[in-house]
Amino acid sequence: MVDDPRPPLPDWVMDAYTAIETSITETAADNSQSGVPAINRDQAVDGLCTDGELALEPDDAEYALTRLLNRGYFYVVDGELRITTPPSED
Repeated sequence: MVDDPRPPLPDWVMDAYTAIETSITETAADNSQSGVPAINRDQAVDGLCTDGELALEPDDAEYALTRLLNRGYFYVVDGELRITTPPSED
């Protein structure tokens, strides 16, 4: 593991990552334009706002996505969020 000099992301932002990652890996592969597991940013925000455990406000959901993108947890291709390091298939 590489030491990251930046402070860790807040737990609620990491919870948002987990929710989006789950959404991408479980449902988005079939809906992606490229066939690569991905989700539209608007769908990700909607999912974070309607998630029963998170129930983020739209501005908070956008903030979490921006932080996760800036830290490299996701990247964007043609408006779709993709996981930088997909989970390994064991």
